[in-house]
Amino acid sequence: MNFRLRTSKKTAEQLKTLQSSTGLTPNLLVRFAVSLSLRDEQPVSQLVKDVSGIEFNRNTLTGQYDYVFKALITQHAKREISDDEYFPDLFNAHLERGVRLLANEYNYAGNYEKMITNLLAKV
Repeated sequence: MNFRLRTSKKTAEQLKTLQSSTGLTPNLLVRFAVSLSLRDEQPVSQLVKDVSGIEFNRNTLTGQYDYVFKALITQHAKREISDDEYFPDLFNAHLERGVRLLANEYNYAGNYEKMITNLLAKV
């Protein structure tokens, strides 16, 4: 069982940019990003080739909501997934896709407050 994941370099850069723009910590940004990715019904590509970005611990990213994230990712996959497949593979795939979506949301909104308002309106 793997409890660590590494992002791509591009995702690491986007997380740093979002962190400096919003003041949110990377773990919160990751949770937003994975949630955005889960809204997209299209399957994610599990293969993340570039792993030269930030390394995260599973507990840092999911914390007390680990079972919730696993259930949501399992539901999105529409099949049972093993713990090894869930983390880091599928979680990282959703993270990679979600960070791009989150960066687009921020760029569209123009600031943190509008981004949060727009995200909440989509719930």
